[in-house]
Amino acid sequence: METLYHQTNKQIQEVQSNMGRLEVTDRESVHLLENELQARIEQIFSCLERLEILASKELPNRRQNAKLRVDQLKYDVQHLQTALRNFQHRRYTREAQEREREELMARTFTTNDADTSIPIDETLQFNSNLHGAHRGIDDLLGSGSSILDGLRDQRNSLKGTHKKMLDVANMLGLSNTVMRLIEKRAFQDKFIMMSGMLVTCVVMFLVVKYIS
Repeated sequence: METLYHQTNKQIQEVQSNMGRLEVTDRESVHLLENELQARIEQIFSCLERLEILASKELPNRRQNAKLRVDQLKYDVQHLQTALRNFQHRRYTREAQEREREELMARTFTTNDADTSIPIDETLQFNSNLHGAHRGIDDLLGSGSSILDGLRDQRNSLKGTHKKMLDVANMLGLSNTVMRLIEKRAFQDKFIMMSGMLVTCVVMFLVVKYIS
């Protein structure tokens, strides 16, 4: 398992290093680099499946640690997959906007009256500003999607870690009573925090109401 683990970790680092080349690669070659990175990411996912099987066959005292290491690799490659998809989305959007701009520039404008004119410069400027706004929104959406995916992956990892900690605690011989006390204390802390937030909001509302 150790050999496969280190090989997979090395592949992840190489993909992460090559991700920086996407921004500087020319338009004719960037899709080839995207395909290469996607193929390597899929290969890493295949290695992770084998690592999960091997981790489940480890000795009981090493199994939890092995699974945690595999989960960390899985989180890293999922982050790379999300980053690659966001880059592809931005590239597709940018290329579509450039095609639309070229079609607009190539369009022939005619007039039916000598006094009728088409403010082409203003139209092109407005179109350019509009595409710029769309591009900014797409970038924000891409960044937000990346952040949400990262948070979702972290939540899943934390859930898995919490469950594994409980399993380890059971292996160490902690009684069910102690575990219930721990969960009860966590619930009480959450209730106290929510109550404090509610009281703070009420106080702020009263202060704003009476001051204004």
